[in-house]
Amino acid sequence: MGTSGHELLDTFPVKVVVPVESRAGERRVAVVPDVAKRLITKGWEVVVESGAGEQAWFPDEAYREVGATVAPTASVYDGAAATVRVNPPTASDVAPLPAGILLLSFFPLADAADALHALADKRASVFSFDLLPRISRAQSMDALSSQATVTGYRAGLAGAEYLPKFFPMFMTAAGTVPPAKVLVLGVGVAGLQAIATARRLGAVVRAYDVRAAAKEEAESLGATFVDLGVSAEGTGGYARQLTADELARQQSALAAEVAASDVVITTAAVPGRRAPVLVTADMVRAMARGAVLVDVAADSGGNCELTRAGETVDADGTTVLGVSNPPSGMPTHASALYSRNVLNLLDLLGPDGSVDPRWDDEIVVGCCLLRDGKPGNDSVAELLGLPVAAPPGEGSS
Repeated sequence: MGTSGHELLDTFPVKVVVPVESRAGERRVAVVPDVAKRLITKGWEVVVESGAGEQAWFPDEAYREVGATVAPTASVYDGAAATVRVNPPTASDVAPLPAGILLLSFFPLADAADALHALADKRASVFSFDLLPRISRAQSMDALSSQATVTGYRAGLAGAEYLPKFFPMFMTAAGTVPPAKVLVLGVGVAGLQAIATARRLGAVVRAYDVRAAAKEEAESLGATFVDLGVSAEGTGGYARQLTADELARQQSALAAEVAASDVVITTAAVPGRRAPVLVTADMVRAMARGAVLVDVAADSGGNCELTRAGETVDADGTTVLGVSNPPSGMPTHASALYSRNVLNLLDLLGPDGSVDPRWDDEIVVGCCLLRDGKPGNDSVAELLGLPVAAPPGEGSS
């Protein structure tokens, strides 16, 4: 960290805090007991706010057993050098944080501008999993991918739960039941796991993505790849945003695929932007009665025109599920996976239990939002109206 970080170390023990998540309905916890034990071995003092792991089935006693301290809300941040969360804090969550603290969490800028202003005033250093560079060395820290795995699995199960038909084919004395036809839109990590889950349950799966590179991955899991004649390869393994003309052509070609499906699972996302609308209201209403659409992009606007985050919509007999915060619905394993991502990234942000980010590392620099209260990239600088922090060796150490 910069000067303020080292001053902090002279005053406080090297203590990392795991708070109760403040987002409504959130059941995950940022550090599970097994990882708390490993952090302690690495030199951290781990303090967990009482009840932080309860919703993920990790009771306070499980943390005490591995050597962590369980503290009440009022005193949890006393002497803290760092804190790790799942979701970004609210402005009120920032209030009790000590000056110069290091914070690691998911942190989409559009949803947490007020908190970022408050953290800048605290001279905090803030790191976001949303900005983790898509390089091979960072795979063990990739919380977006680990949580998308949970999302895709849950999407496949939700489709099977709400569809009033079997997923697998059955051959019985009463006749043969054909397998369900599932269409997965978006073949990223969530989409691939949705394909794998639907296939395990016995469905016939078709998949579509604007990235041509996704074809081989989808087919490797047993799906038939749909070519709609629209390609939008982006950078870092993501799709770029489609032009209005491309989006119109995509939707037109997609209509027949949607209408022929029993279940449509939509997972398409563009980082930092509203989710693209792939399925129109007319396309949904053209589906057979009893069909299901599972939209796991609901929190970023949804891939379906009829999606409402956290709600189930009946569209003339088709069920549209706007799945909000899907990893939270499977909090035990979602927390365990996320916690390992935290552990691996903390090795760069707090090596050997210190608070001393490796500023010559592209992963550290890439996911930095604030460095000692100063913007870590141009987007944050524009949001806060402040200059970007000096590069390593120029004005801070």
